[in-house]
Amino acid sequence: MTGKASAKHLSRCSWARNELSIAYHDREWGVPVHDDARLFEFLVLEGAQAGLSWDTILRKREKYRAAFAMFDPVRVASFDRRQVERLLKNDGIVRNRLKILSAIGNAKAFVRVQDEFGSFDRYIWQFVGGSPRINALRSPRQVPVHTAESDAMSQDLRRRGFNFVGSTICYAFMQAVGLVNDHMVYCFRYRQLSPARGKSRRS
Repeated sequence: MTGKASAKHLSRCSWARNELSIAYHDREWGVPVHDDARLFEFLVLEGAQAGLSWDTILRKREKYRAAFAMFDPVRVASFDRRQVERLLKNDGIVRNRLKILSAIGNAKAFVRVQDEFGSFDRYIWQFVGGSPRINALRSPRQVPVHTAESDAMSQDLRRRGFNFVGSTICYAFMQAVGLVNDHMVYCFRYRQLSPARGKSRRS
């Protein structure tokens, strides 16, 4: 059996249903991220996803990378009114003025955090004590929409000038960048992303 054929029969989280979401699930979702550009990317994408499906955002992801300077927060922070108008005409992204302005404002806040902490990575991982939270979920119904950690993150991000960072969005961000492992226990990625040093919290 080839690797590709074998992959089709792996047990996965139920939301990974099409080629794009399966690739994202298998390669990225829940993998701890410590690169600031990638962290900024997910911050922007999770904010853009509000009210939409994640599949929609995945389909637009490459267009977002091109439109938002490969998610370089310093460059995005410098976007002016002319660039906002250009983004509003870009059908490759979500053309919502509030979300676009939020991404630019968040870039400015992101850079301020980098200046204060040395990196956004150092700042954001403090909300889980530096190590991924490892849950033991057996059903999608057990997945929380927010936690005490995402509540604290949301509150602090808002205090620092970030927008589109409600607790639910923050928790989705935490799942995406590996601050928490919410793969189902039957999913093949669960054990791959559950190091002994992770902090387990059974639901």
